[in-house]
Amino acid sequence: QVQLVESGGGLVQAGESLRLSCAASGPILSIYVVGWYRQAPGKQRELVAVIPGGGSTNYADSVKGRFTISRDSAKNTVYLQMNSLKPEDTAVYYCNFQGRVVTGVSDRYFDVWGQGTLVTVSS
Repeated sequence: QVQLVESGGGLVQAGESLRLSCAASGPILSIYVVGWYRQAPGKQRELVAVIPGGGSTNYADSVKGRFTISRDSAKNTVYLQMNSLKPEDTAVYYCNFQGRVVTGVSDRYFDVWGQGTLVTVSS
């Protein structure tokens, strides 16, 4: 069973920065994709940033130039550095990992989400 633990959310003022972390644990064989998503009150969950397997990093247009996603493969951890935060960035942020996990003598695909961490940006 793969579990994700997020940390780093909080209350900040507009223009300030936060760094979110998400660490995966469990019998992970490989990780294909890591990403961050967010869901604001009354809105659908949306992609913030993703590091696809073998591809280039993608960002939502609304965060380009302000947010940076990075990954520490040795620690199975993904980060989201958020600079120049705006009130419209207020949301619950979720990390997502996709890959393969060991199950006995075999392995299977997994797709898991973090518990969510609240980021509130005041004006």
